[in-house]
Amino acid sequence: QVQLQESGGGSVQAGGSLRLSCATSGFQYGYTYSNYYMAWFRQAPGKEREGVAQISTDGTTSYTNSVKGRFTISRDNAKNTLYLQMNSLKPEDTANYYCAADRRPAGPWDFGYWGQGTQVTVSS
Repeated sequence: QVQLQESGGGSVQAGGSLRLSCATSGFQYGYTYSNYYMAWFRQAPGKEREGVAQISTDGTTSYTNSVKGRFTISRDNAKNTLYLQMNSLKPEDTANYYCAADRRPAGPWDFGYWGQGTQVTVSS
């Protein structure tokens, strides 16, 4: 069973930066972290969960429009870890951020394994 553990959340003022990390383990037999597509999602109170950024097995990245140019997703296959560098943070970025993984996503943002989340709060 794939296990994902986020860290790095916290409170920051608008314009500040945070880096989220997601440590991974428990991959399907015969596969490693490098075989998994990875993503960051977020959910703000009263809102639906939304995909923020994802990275494929070959390092191709994609972002939701609201974070383009401010957030950077990356992966370290040697450390089995996913990152999200968040710069120029805005109050509307406040949410619980989740790490997600899937070896073969069924759709663009369709991931099967999820972490518990880490809270990011941006004050104005």
